[in-house]
Amino acid sequence: MKYEHTPVMLKEIINYLQPVSGAYFIDCTLGGASYTLKISDLIGEKGLVLGIDMDKNAIENAQKQIGIKKKNNIILAHDNFSNLKSIVSEKISKKLISGEQYNIFDGVVFDLGLSSAQLADRSRGFSFQNDTPLDMAFGFSAKKKTRDIVNKSKIDYLKNIFREYGEEKYAYSIARGIIKARKEKEINTTYDLIKIISDNVPSFYKNKKIHFATKVFQALRIATNDELQNIKDALPQALDLLKVGGRIAVVSFHSLEDRIVKQFFKKESKDCICPPEVPICQCGHKKQIKIINKKPLKAEEEEIKINPRSRSALLRVAEKI
Repeated sequence: MKYEHTPVMLKEIINYLQPVSGAYFIDCTLGGASYTLKISDLIGEKGLVLGIDMDKNAIENAQKQIGIKKKNNIILAHDNFSNLKSIVSEKISKKLISGEQYNIFDGVVFDLGLSSAQLADRSRGFSFQNDTPLDMAFGFSAKKKTRDIVNKSKIDYLKNIFREYGEEKYAYSIARGIIKARKEKEINTTYDLIKIISDNVPSFYKNKKIHFATKVFQALRIATNDELQNIKDALPQALDLLKVGGRIAVVSFHSLEDRIVKQFFKKESKDCICPPEVPICQCGHKKQIKIINKKPLKAEEEEIKINPRSRSALLRVAEKI
C-alpha cells in the first residue's frame, strides 16, 4: 500500500523547532516522514533525526524515501514512543552517547493525529467510510485488540470509554446496543459497529455535521492503543532527552490529548507544585521549561482549505531551561 500523509502545520513546526546544521532531533510520530525529511534537509550530514512509529507501513515508506533521497542522517525505530529513552539507548547511544548522558537533543516533535494512509487502509478499521475489519491497532505494541474490546468487555467498561475517551453523549445507549447485538453474532467489521451505533442514537444525532460514529471510533482507538497513557509516559522522557534550549512541540487533535500536554507544560514551568494550603514548599520541584506559546497555535485558513483535518490541530511548544 502506498503510504500517503499530509503533514499538519509543517511550517509552524519548523519555525518553532529551528533546525540548524549539526542539530539532533526526534520525530516521535514518523507517519509520512514529512517532519523527519524536512528536518533532515536543514540539519545536514552532521545532524541526526530519530524517527519513531508503531506502524510498520510508516517505517517501510520512510525507508524507501530515505533510499531515494540518499539520506544518511536519519535513524528509524519501529516502536512505541512511550519507550522513548530505551529507543534512544538502543538506536543511538552506542554511536553517539558516552555513558548515560542522553540529553543531547535540540528538539522533539509529536504529531498525535492519524495519518491519511491509516484512514485509507482497508485492512484496518480506523475509518467508518469503508467496511473494514474492526482493527484500530497502530502496530505490534497495541495493548488490546479492538474486536476483543467490543465483543468481550462489560457494559460499564464500554460506557466509560465512550464517555471518557470519546465524550459521547449516548455512551450508555450505544454500549447497551453492543451488548445486545453481540449476543446474536460477533461484531467484526466497521459497518457492523456503525449499524449498532446508528440503531442506538436519536435520528437528529445522525444529521449533524460530524459523523455520529466519530466519537465511538475515537474512543475505541484510544483504548486499543492506550494512547493517553503513552503520551503521559513519553512527555517526561522527551524533556529529559532535551538539552538546555531544546524545544518540545506537540500537535494534538482532541481535547483529551491537549489537556495532558497543557497540564504537563504547566507543571514543569513551575518551581513549586504543592497544594495551595501548604504554606512552605514540601515538593522541591524545580521548573524545567518555559512555555513558548501560552495559547495553542491553530492551523492557518489556507492550510485548512487544503487539508481539512488540520482544522482541529492544536500546537503547543515549550523550551527546556
